Amino acid sequence: MKRLRGRTPGPRTPIALAIPALLAIAFLMLPLIGILVRTEWGELGAHLTTEGTTQALRLSLVVSFWALGLSLLLGVPLAWLLARVDFPGKAVVRSLVLLPMVLPPTVGGVALLLAFGRRGLLGPWLEDTFGITLPFHTSGAVIAATFVAMPFLVISLEGALGGLRPRYEETAASLGASPVRVFCTVTLPMVAPGLIAGAALTWARALGEFGATITFAGNLPGTTQTLPLQVYLLLQDSPEAATSVSLLLLAIAMAVLVALRGRWMSTPGDRRGDRSGRLPDDAPAPAPPESVAAESAAEPQERWSLHAEVSGFNRLTLDAEPGTTIAVVGPNGAGKTTLLRALLGLTPRAHAELRLGDTDVTGLPPHRRHVAWVPQDGALFPHMSALANTAYGPRALGVPRAEARRRAQEWLDRLGVGHLAHRRPAQVSGGQAQRVALARALAARPRLLLLDEPLAALDQTTRAHVRHTLRTHLETFGGVCLIVTHDPVEAVSLADRVLVLDQGLALQDEAPAEVTRHPRSPWVARMLGRNAWPGTAGPEGLALPGGGTLVIADPLPPGTEALAIIAPEAVSVHRDKPGGSPRNVWPGTIREITTSGSRLRLLITSPQAPDLVAEITPQAAAELGLADGTPVWTSVKATEATVVPT
Repeated sequence: MKRLRGRTPGPRTPIALAIPALLAIAFLMLPLIGILVRTEWGELGAHLTTEGTTQALRLSLVVSFWALGLSLLLGVPLAWLLARVDFPGKAVVRSLVLLPMVLPPTVGGVALLLAFGRRGLLGPWLEDTFGITLPFHTSGAVIAATFVAMPFLVISLEGALGGLRPRYEETAASLGASPVRVFCTVTLPMVAPGLIAGAALTWARALGEFGATITFAGNLPGTTQTLPLQVYLLLQDSPEAATSVSLLLLAIAMAVLVALRGRWMSTPGDRRGDRSGRLPDDAPAPAPPESVAAESAAEPQERWSLHAEVSGFNRLTLDAEPGTTIAVVGPNGAGKTTLLRALLGLTPRAHAELRLGDTDVTGLPPHRRHVAWVPQDGALFPHMSALANTAYGPRALGVPRAEARRRAQEWLDRLGVGHLAHRRPAQVSGGQAQRVALARALAARPRLLLLDEPLAALDQTTRAHVRHTLRTHLETFGGVCLIVTHDPVEAVSLADRVLVLDQGLALQDEAPAEVTRHPRSPWVARMLGRNAWPGTAGPEGLALPGGGTLVIADPLPPGTEALAIIAPEAVSVHRDKPGGSPRNVWPGTIREITTSGSRLRLLITSPQAPDLVAEITPQAAAELGLADGTPVWTSVKATEATVVPT
């Protein structure tokens, strides 16, 4: 028995809204239906092939395409300016752009006449200096059409540019591309749908322009009499022919709108490539060829040290020898990404006096600093293949195409994604895209490499593989690498040093082992899975903010601000108040039980101490009968609390 397929049920449309909406549709359709009904279809060919109509059509095409060219030449930079640059009077400029769209066309024609006419502001100068007379000339029709049509291009392209996240352009700049190159090779291709839609609407509007043209340029057959003006004249002498020509203009306009349906509302992120070839994150990659590995070992490496003095939101001094990898950690808002952007020269929040090797790059723009940046999502250019993405940096730095592609393929092979060279980003997995992004940065041969949580979006299996690959290649990197991460495993396994930030200040900058043993930040201690209690040293121990006291084995001078670090496994959990040696005992209630490997982690709240995390075995939890809401007692030996002055 066949199942009846119906539409997925949804909310019913309110009648109070549906009726006015249907009336609006009818209101818009009736005039068009009127043209279709009144058209003499048998005479349509004859009406459209008369000499006057064909001449007007040719002139309309010439004027509209010239207007489109002028709109592209002037409107594209204007749209970029409005979308990307903040300047005084920006709202006024945007209003000027929109003005021709709401201004009556005849008023626009009068304004053009007073500006470019023989008695206008610029008309006499144009005629005396260049011999140019715009009114009653084809060039005047072009100017009029451009005036009323260019706003469609500017508004459409500005919207597309506003939807394009700047990280693509910033990443391209970090690879050595100049602003003009970035605009031509990254920005324009990525906003192509908005540009095409705006151009088509501009052309269609220019093709149908009437009021400004007849007011400013006149209605001279063969010179300024475009197709809309021809319709106006035919209405007086031959209404049937006017209807036929109107149908032609209607068909052209509808063809443009149908071809662009939905595109003028799309953003760069709406485009999706073919994902039919997308591979899973754990798909095995062929091993790099032996020749590549040998060439990698033989390739000489330049060495670049780092010295940076950062001021503004971030306030720190950073020095590192060539080959050093620094993990940057801290809570959200600590200034990690701001630090990277300051080193790139991309943020006004912080300023970096930056020296790489013997070169002071402080006054250089981002594309000349040799500082490569890999954002969290990689920011691969979606319109380029993996090979073209990776070759982008060398090409921007002037490397010949063949050499750039050879270097790019070599780096893709080193990172195990060489077999994906001709795939676009939408056709590869997240882990593969991260490796392509890393290959792209390394192929540019930067002096400073900045990685902003490069493994955050990967699953555990892929993360471990990419972490191993990254560690292997950072061992041979001749510059300095900064990695922003929230993962303690990444910080310990990849970095030679860990830089701890909080509110733009450096709290700690030491080897991973030292940070692990003696974290000076509550956030870092919790990131490492430890309890962290800030307090003030007193005669009996560490006075806690909530009013309790933590007894410690090694007292500090009274008044010292300190951080007590307690490992979860050092916390004992009891159903009854314990006796014996523990000097720190508090009552509490279990609020949450989670698994951590083969053990259980308990979150315990207490009115006498800060929240405490304890770690016990499942067997111990069963023996104690623990569950959410169970009242318990916790104890910590004084010798188990490590106190670090802050």
